Amino acid sequence: MLVAVGYSADPPDGANTYDISTTCIEHLRWSLMIERYSRPEMASIWTEDSRFDRWLKIELAVCDEWSKAGQIPEKSLKIIKSKAKYDIQRINEIEAEVHHDVIAFLTSVSEFVGPDSRFIHMGMTSSDLLDTTFALQLKEASELILTDLKALVNALEKRAHEFKNTPMIGRSHGIHAEPITFGLKLALWFSEFSRHIVRLEAALTDIAVGKISGAVGTFAHITPDIEEAVCSSLGLKAASISTQVVQRDRHAHFFSVLAGIAASIEKVSVEIRHLQRTEVAEAAEPFGSGQKGSSAMPHKRNPILCENLTGLARVVRSNAMAAFEDVALWHERDISHSSVERIIAPDSTILVDFMLARLHRVIDGLDVFPERMKSNLDSSLGLYSSQDVMLSLVESGMTREDAYSAVQSTAMKAWNEKRSFLEVIKENDIITSKLNNEKLESLFDLKRHLKYVDTIFNRVFKE
Repeated sequence: MLVAVGYSADPPDGANTYDISTTCIEHLRWSLMIERYSRPEMASIWTEDSRFDRWLKIELAVCDEWSKAGQIPEKSLKIIKSKAKYDIQRINEIEAEVHHDVIAFLTSVSEFVGPDSRFIHMGMTSSDLLDTTFALQLKEASELILTDLKALVNALEKRAHEFKNTPMIGRSHGIHAEPITFGLKLALWFSEFSRHIVRLEAALTDIAVGKISGAVGTFAHITPDIEEAVCSSLGLKAASISTQVVQRDRHAHFFSVLAGIAASIEKVSVEIRHLQRTEVAEAAEPFGSGQKGSSAMPHKRNPILCENLTGLARVVRSNAMAAFEDVALWHERDISHSSVERIIAPDSTILVDFMLARLHRVIDGLDVFPERMKSNLDSSLGLYSSQDVMLSLVESGMTREDAYSAVQSTAMKAWNEKRSFLEVIKENDIITSKLNNEKLESLFDLKRHLKYVDTIFNRVFKE
């Protein structure tokens, strides 16, 4: 189980302190080499310093608004703004005693500010800090992930055009079906990740919401105007209504979008793994000049990057389920969601950032083998034209049932005898009575299957 740097596993409002020695970021750096392939900006969002910096920023913004309302003297405000800071070691010492992270933070700040600290946190509750900070963190993380997504779709678009007219066999149930191009496969992935950009932008809007509304959201000791002004200054919207917390349906939606992105990453990864199988060998993930595939078998070139992505997708999806469990809280608030979010927020955002960077690297460096694609296409002996033959027989006047039966029996004979499908068809009197040689040979022209590739590309890329 992973948690963010500087976060104890206990909820902010109490329970016992529970130290976890292996932090989320340290664990990922060790196991995934995240510092090599992903940006440190994402990890930094979840550090202890970053969290406390945001808390202080919010507290000072509230003080500014109270001063404008005439509730904090200008002299006191100047003292607060000039002296307000915190000491992490001191916060940890205080929290060990009081078992409340926000109180520990405020006490540390008050030790720097002095008597005027009485104005800090006026009318607020802990979750005013926690949830507004959480919104800032998720907003910043979303913006980084959006950058990742846009870079990935650009790479997919480039490689789709590179292999736009590279024929390969399409497969359904893992069995040869009809021809496609490798460019179409890449264009499909481009389209899917483009949809994720739209979804994440919507989810970002949904979670970029703060609240400064007090203990049960009624503004009993603070005003809606202060909430509006503070949230606006932070680049957030104010929740139209809240309890002690911003409602967790917003966060469930956000983490479900991350799960969807992870699922698509897995989809692409699994496909590349299949294409890299020895029996297929149509594409392969990048492999360094000094890289080793197996401690026992020097010939191995294993798809470890894509296998890693497949596994990580499971973690991100499971975190989304945990986010949905957080929606149902007791009355106006309990803290059952807090411990969950301290794990899944850094986990999922750091992982998705890493996964997108890794997949981008895989797509950029993907080795593609067109000759092998052509060889595999030809290995089915022309059977991919079975539907062309069947439909032509239907057009000639045969019932679909009779046409299907005639083509199926001929196809099975061709496969069992390992002979050209066209050759075996020409021996079938039922089929040749309806279709002459010239017509039959035209049905095996690969161009019949690929005639709308340009149309599909225009639709996908809006050329």
